[in-house]
Amino acid sequence: MSIKIDFLGHATFMLTSGEHRVLIDPFLTGNPKASTTADQLDPTAICITHGHADHMADAASIAKRTGATVYSAFEICEYLGEQGIENLEPGNPGGSIAAPFGHVSFTPAVHSSSFEGRYMGMPMGVVVELIGKRIYHLGDTGLFGDLKLIGDLHQPHAAIIPVGDRFTMGPAHAKVAAEMIGAPVAIPCHYGTWPLLVSDISAFTPDGIEVEALQPGASLTLE
Repeated sequence: MSIKIDFLGHATFMLTSGEHRVLIDPFLTGNPKASTTADQLDPTAICITHGHADHMADAASIAKRTGATVYSAFEICEYLGEQGIENLEPGNPGGSIAAPFGHVSFTPAVHSSSFEGRYMGMPMGVVVELIGKRIYHLGDTGLFGDLKLIGDLHQPHAAIIPVGDRFTMGPAHAKVAAEMIGAPVAIPCHYGTWPLLVSDISAFTPDGIEVEALQPGASLTLE
């Protein structure tokens, strides 16, 4: 069975296979690059890598409306529970959480994490195993050596990598990251959304890896 990867803008993605729809880092409201609106999405699960608004601004509203199970850091789940969200699966880097579609595994990331001035736990990446295929969304991160270890452990089929510089890796460091992870497909994200983020990602040219620079609203299918 195939997996459809929809890029919804900035760092927001939907992974779909059969009845399973996994939304990662929902930020549609206020996102100038969003290809859809929050009320048009109907995920069965939501994964949140960290607490910044450009990664979880629409998480509570979507989870309330759809009943989707939210997978995220303990602190983020605690906050969402206070907002009336009931289906929560907290975790932290290093562990794995069984899910109806496979597994959710959180990884370290080098970044920060807060929402409206509140500490939201460690920033993370997430590996979503869906029907036997693994998609690694790095969240927001700088370059660090354990990306190779993460690649060796999880052997992802695709890696979603931030390349926008300033707050994350820029294209040159992201190239190194993609090569360290070793996934056959790399999808750049978190660039060009605002003037502070670079738009020219021509330096993102990892050796031996297929780069799929999706435009918001575009999709990629993994067979």
